[in-house]
Amino acid sequence: MATEPWLRLFLEVAWQYGWRKQEILGLHVRQVDLRTNLIRFDVGATKNGEGREVAMTHTIRELVRQAVVGKSPENQLFTRANATPVKDFRKRWKKLCEKVGLYDLHIHDFRRSAARELRKAGVPESTIMDIGGWKTREMFKRYAITDSKDIAAAIAKREQLQAENSHDFSHDSSSEASVNAEPTTGRII
Repeated sequence: MATEPWLRLFLEVAWQYGWRKQEILGLHVRQVDLRTNLIRFDVGATKNGEGREVAMTHTIRELVRQAVVGKSPENQLFTRANATPVKDFRKRWKKLCEKVGLYDLHIHDFRRSAARELRKAGVPESTIMDIGGWKTREMFKRYAITDSKDIAAAIAKREQLQAENSHDFSHDSSSEASVNAEPTTGRII
């Protein structure tokens, strides 16, 4: 699919972290630290102006390791084979999408996908917001899409929890009889 190393790294970063296209393409070699396994955005280098720091996945670390070969700290991380920085790749993106049969996929859709996948993995929303660079809960909610599968899974988890805790609020004859036999106090406990 993504035959160009920079594009493979770009797609992996976008999918895992949900970062904006220009934030990713603006990364310099000095912002990735293979010793500490971190990628750092400088204050002012992001859309919301805040810096952030994220641990690299194993795959991203390996792709970054390849991307930094022969580059100085001030070089762009994302460069083409001729060492020119990647600024835009709309034609390449369109060809890639057509090749895999996706005709209405936008790069920005990775932000939504990353937020959803992180949430499905059980990551707290505040942490997802930190990773993706969402400053407010309202902005994050625009990306935190749920679908019928998410809702069905939530209900199944709730049922599982109730089964484990043995709470039964059903109305069978024995429970109704015991409830009706007790005097009512007019309050709900």
